[in-house]
Formats: sequence, structure tokens, C-alpha cells
Amino acid sequence: MTAGTAGTRWLDDDQQRAWRSWLDANARLTSALHRRMQASSGLSLADYEILVALTDVEGGTLRMFELGERLGWEKSRVSKQVSRMTTRGLVRRRECLDDRRGAFVDLTEAGAAAIEAAAPDHVDLVRTVVFDNLDADQVAALHRFSVSVLDRLAELEPTTGDAGRRQID
Repeated sequence: MTAGTAGTRWLDDDQQRAWRSWLDANARLTSALHRRMQASSGLSLADYEILVALTDVEGGTLRMFELGERLGWEKSRVSKQVSRMTTRGLVRRRECLDDRRGAFVDLTEAGAAAIEAAAPDHVDLVRTVVFDNLDADQVAALHRFSVSVLDRLAELEPTTGDAGRRQID
């Protein structure tokens, strides 16, 4: 223990193992999803996340700030990613007439076709790596765990609210 950490509630050995294995699994799964997505569809995982967010809403349109909230991304990251995707014709950025500082992001036909083509391979990898190894009780426990973490994050960061939570309930 270092100076100034006397009040820290350190993780016990079981918690430390669980935490590190969860971090490793999350990093490796994200990397595998990204590599497979790039190889099979040419989309980045960030492209896919934005396309999913847009397909999850009626009309395929979100305000830039809503997109950022749903994804838990900083404003600059959303803006840069949307610019890259606009160049490739996957989305369209449209100014908001009511709020000159705001903008809408619209799913294009090309974006809809891209996610439709990419989704089956993405789902196949998720099913193979995660869900084929779990029974129904483990899937329910994974859901409870995820919701619990998201609820605590929402309590600690009320500005991000429950945008992520709405997507998993």
C-alpha cells in the first residue's frame, strides 16, 4: 500500500481475479469483433455501433448529442466518426433548423444495406464466443450483472443518464 491510500478498500484476491479476467475478456472480445467486422464488411466497430443506434430508432435519425449519449461517446468522437461515415455515404449529417448549434444524423440507404450485410457475421461471433457457452441461468446472471453496473454508473454520472440502459432492457 502506498502513502495516502489508507482509506482505500482494496479488492480481495477473488475480486481481483474476476476484475482482471473481465477486463481481459472485454478487451479481447472487442478486438475480435473489430477485426472480424473489418474483414467481413469493411466496417469498423465504431461504424457498426452508430449504424445500430440509428436502426434502433424510428426513422433512422438521431440528434448528434442523442447519438453521443446512447453510445457514451464524447462529442468530438461522435463528430469525427460521423464525418468519416458521411464521406463513405453510410450516414448523412443534417443541420437542425431549430437549433443552429445542433445537427441530425440520418441513416442512408447505403448505411442500412451495410449494417444488414454486417449483422449476421457479427451476431454469429457473439453467439459463438459468448452465448453458446452459457446456459439460461448464466445468460440471466450476465444480464443482471450488466444492468447492475449500468445502474451504478448512472448514479455516479447522472449527466449520462440511463441512455445505455434503455437499450438493454
